[in-house]
Amino acid sequence: MYSREIGGKEYSFGVSGKLIMNVLVMYDQQTQTLWSQLLGEAVEGPLKGTKLEYVPAIHTTWEDWKTQHPDTLALVKGYYGTLTAYRDYYASSDAGVIGEAHSDNRLYVKEFVVGVERSGEAVAYPFSALNDQPVVNDEVGGEPVLVVFNKDTGASAVFSRALDGQTLTFLQKEGLTLADAETESTWEGMNGIATSGPLSGKQLTRIKSTSSFWFGWKDFYPDTRVWGQ
Repeated sequence: MYSREIGGKEYSFGVSGKLIMNVLVMYDQQTQTLWSQLLGEAVEGPLKGTKLEYVPAIHTTWEDWKTQHPDTLALVKGYYGTLTAYRDYYASSDAGVIGEAHSDNRLYVKEFVVGVERSGEAVAYPFSALNDQPVVNDEVGGEPVLVVFNKDTGASAVFSRALDGQTLTFLQKEGLTLADAETESTWEGMNGIATSGPLSGKQLTRIKSTSSFWFGWKDFYPDTRVWGQ
């Protein structure tokens, strides 16, 4: 998710109908610039090279979201057609609409990954590995990061482990409740808020991450590291 405000001006976006390595390309109605959904960056047009501001979001199930936010307003698109085509696509081993740009068999072509890129380094965290270890302390591009995964919903969140001049190391207590080894404060894993202990009330900074098929992520980042391998 990105902010539509660029340089103090609000822009309106639409679907261009184009793809870059199977990933959606947007356009803005004001300048007709083309934007990569995955990169959040203008790739062609007057605003080429401009980056959109990342807005933290959670990709989860409707049931999980309603439980957390019962007063949510939902956008209804009005489409009630068959889902057969989508089921067939997810079940197949096809690499998107236009095929792979780079062959890489470290993971199954449609393995879901949480992708993180920092300072030129990209890392893919496979859902299959996160199912077994849903709390990961890692370093990406020289930055200490925390990956938290809800195996029941597929939701994930990535945070910086740096807080007020120290680097925290997180342990799973129960479910998605965490504790840091340095202060023994207790944290809510999916929102990065400390609920008790010396750091109570503090919040970790969210880092941009992307839930993607493996074939989509590694085509954009062919030198990506795969966590757990």
